[in-house]
Amino acid sequence: FMDGQFGTEDGGGPGTIWKIDGITGAVSKFADIDTNSGPGIGNLAFDPIHRQFFASDLDTGLIHRIDATGKLIDTFDHGVAGRPAHSLAPVADDGAVMDIQGAAFDTEDPETWGYTQDERRVWAVSYHGGRLYYSVGEKSEIWSVGIARDGSFAGDPRWELTVKADKDYAIAFDNKGFMYLAQRGPVENRYDYSRFADSGKGELIRYWQEDPDDPATESTWVEVPQEYAVGFPQGNRQSAGGVDLQYGYDSDGNLDTSVCTDTVVNTGDKLRDNPELAERLAAGGPLAVHGVQLTPSALVKPANVPPFGSWFVDFDGYFEDPEVEGHVGDVRVWRPCEGRAGYYEEIEGGGYLPPFYPPDFPPPGNLPPCVDVEDVHYYCTPRGLRADLTLHDHAGFGGDSIKAQSRTPGVGVTTPMSHVPGKPYTVDITGHNPGDTVNVGLCFYRKTDQDKGGYYPCCKVTLPLRTPAISCER
Repeated sequence: FMDGQFGTEDGGGPGTIWKIDGITGAVSKFADIDTNSGPGIGNLAFDPIHRQFFASDLDTGLIHRIDATGKLIDTFDHGVAGRPAHSLAPVADDGAVMDIQGAAFDTEDPETWGYTQDERRVWAVSYHGGRLYYSVGEKSEIWSVGIARDGSFAGDPRWELTVKADKDYAIAFDNKGFMYLAQRGPVENRYDYSRFADSGKGELIRYWQEDPDDPATESTWVEVPQEYAVGFPQGNRQSAGGVDLQYGYDSDGNLDTSVCTDTVVNTGDKLRDNPELAERLAAGGPLAVHGVQLTPSALVKPANVPPFGSWFVDFDGYFEDPEVEGHVGDVRVWRPCEGRAGYYEEIEGGGYLPPFYPPDFPPPGNLPPCVDVEDVHYYCTPRGLRADLTLHDHAGFGGDSIKAQSRTPGVGVTTPMSHVPGKPYTVDITGHNPGDTVNVGLCFYRKTDQDKGGYYPCCKVTLPLRTPAISCER
């Protein structure tokens, strides 16, 4: 490789992850993925609950779990462990590596760079709501896998949706339940290092969960996303594959830290390049801008076309490089938002107590309850607090649905009309104070029995849910 390409003087390589000291700016090596022969790392994600990182390896297709000291812990193999969860054949890594001395190697042909097969190639990774979301291949399938309470991979991979566009390089979530996907043009490698990716086809889009879930669609996410105008060139699709969320801004342009995710920050190339608008754009500064665009999250198309409602920042402050493309990748924004939980963000704390039967439904003898809670995760939603329950069918009852009602005065408890097989059971809680224990009366039953009409068998139990001592953001 070319001298300096991977920081070899400091012990680096194509699989090295570097860190920058937030105070001194000093750069040092954080972790090494030694199996990477040259394709590099797709993306990184931080899990603030377990204080760990995830990195996607474009050489092997593995997602690496890394602790806060840079030690590699374990891996998740989507090709082998993920695909079968969606009735797809497993695909193991073919072992291909980048051989820069081989006759087939071409510096300008990505097909010779040793990428793992497309079906298992993971690009974006993002931790959200107790799960690691990731994108796969050119078809841009979005998947997720649970992260257990000890921080390990839970072994429950789930297909989320397939995006009808180019592959996604970055995934981000706001506190209102939107999932943002940033795309990037095809990989290039010009001999003069001027272009690392083509531009003009990269979309910035966002999805949200169907509420309630539409049983007629395969995914629980809406079919048609909303799109943002990125850059001024024709089509407004100048995304360079990076996206995150920022605090909001007030009417005077000052940062408003009372709202956590009201501004979309995305990377892009040639963001202010449009000859037809050159005179008007010149009043706002240089035209050759490659860097980030900041847009109020509410301004989805057709609003903000062209994006005069956005702000633009060049990544290196040099404005004499109009032909540069692909030098900017992902972006991350520091926004602590302490003391508040956003929509669909997992909330720390809370739990549940051992279940017991209400007085009018005592268990026979010393038999255990017919159903128990194996795990519970709490989230904030626009409606209030949500508890996702993983149930254990002690008696082999075979239930697949629940009804719930509050046994705590003044507190409301509801459940969705339908349950998606394989997913936790959802209970929405309103009217409680953070930290309260809410008694939830649960009826665990079979949907086929209910559909017959009349009375039907129901396993009943009361669950004391200890809610987290934190408020949901409004």
